[in-house]
Amino acid sequence: MGGDRPVSVSRLSFSAKEIQDLVLAWAALGVAFAIFFAGGGQRAVVGILEGGVVGPVLLSLLTAGVGFLLHEVAHKVVAVRFGQIAEFRADYGMLFLALVSSLAGFIFAAPGAVYHRGRLTPREHGLIALAGPATNVALAVLFLPLFFVGVLVGSDFVALTGSRGLMINLFLAAFNMLPFGPLDGKTVLGWSKVVFVAFFVPALALTVGAFLLGFGF
Repeated sequence: MGGDRPVSVSRLSFSAKEIQDLVLAWAALGVAFAIFFAGGGQRAVVGILEGGVVGPVLLSLLTAGVGFLLHEVAHKVVAVRFGQIAEFRADYGMLFLALVSSLAGFIFAAPGAVYHRGRLTPREHGLIALAGPATNVALAVLFLPLFFVGVLVGSDFVALTGSRGLMINLFLAAFNMLPFGPLDGKTVLGWSKVVFVAFFVPALALTVGAFLLGFGF
């Protein structure tokens, strides 16, 4: 896909266009979520600028940005594992919408998708879909101890990174497993009802529990 020279990592191959799309999507999400977490609107932008841009944007890049992009890369990794030709493409219209919606005080983020082609069994298709949410759960597990480390050493930034990373990734896992439209849950449910229930119910329960405990704020 594409005529530019690919960058290979083991069996994976990333074209220059794909790397560009990944970096731009990551950057746009970092800015959009920084504005959103600051409350949205012009006041949030002014507050970020006056208080320093680096901290809020870096926090969003490490939490929301990493969660969204590794979700997509996981789809690609499993698709390639099953012999697919797969590549991430950013949706620039949706990235612009993420920025605009963050200014309005809410956020709608769909940075792009991994497109793949080749013959697949229902099981393979289901596992490709499940890879994204499963990666978000794994990231949530990694962010949890970071929160406690931040609390122990008295670092608000580290604690908030762990807290927000946990909440965002649990939310992404649960949301993407909803069995509607183009979301991963519909594909997983079409493959296996048992796998769908075994993953979605705990992910949803953990997301609600983390929210009630105040993680992410």
